[in-house]
Amino acid sequence: MTGSPEKPPSQIEIVPATLDQQSVLANLLELYVHDFSEIHPVELRPDGRFGYDNLPRYWLEPDRHPLLLKLDGKLAGFALVKKGSEISGNPTVWDMAEFFILRGHRRRGAGTAAAHEVWRRFPGPWEVRVMESNHAAHRFWLHAITEFSGKPTPSTRVDKDGRRWHLFSFESSPAA
Repeated sequence: MTGSPEKPPSQIEIVPATLDQQSVLANLLELYVHDFSEIHPVELRPDGRFGYDNLPRYWLEPDRHPLLLKLDGKLAGFALVKKGSEISGNPTVWDMAEFFILRGHRRRGAGTAAAHEVWRRFPGPWEVRVMESNHAAHRFWLHAITEFSGKPTPSTRVDKDGRRWHLFSFESSPAA
């Protein structure tokens, strides 16, 4: 990262997404997957959308949490949090399944502040996985997690099902 980030917005709010907001989250997921298309091959479906097949599960399973991120009262992204590791298989680990901040709000500290709030809301062991090809996300998570934990928190390289990942593991304490 070059230079110092701008001051984060005055208010970061993490709001559980209701079932009525599923379409809002689905729309944000389209932007998220579109961003991934620069580094990972994803294909549009015949309806012109990328889709996210697991989205309905976030309202059906108790250990899945769909969250909307708001900055100064305006929608700015989302986080999908679930219990259970995709990499290690540990069922007690919190997993940041997906995390997205709109491009216009990036590199200002808002994503870091939002991630910190999510981690405080779900205390315990955490894993954040990043595709090896996603260099920008790796830098973001390294910074955000190191700042949160107060100590260097390097990732571990992991191969799983033919994919290479950077895996961050750390602990979160409850919000004060």
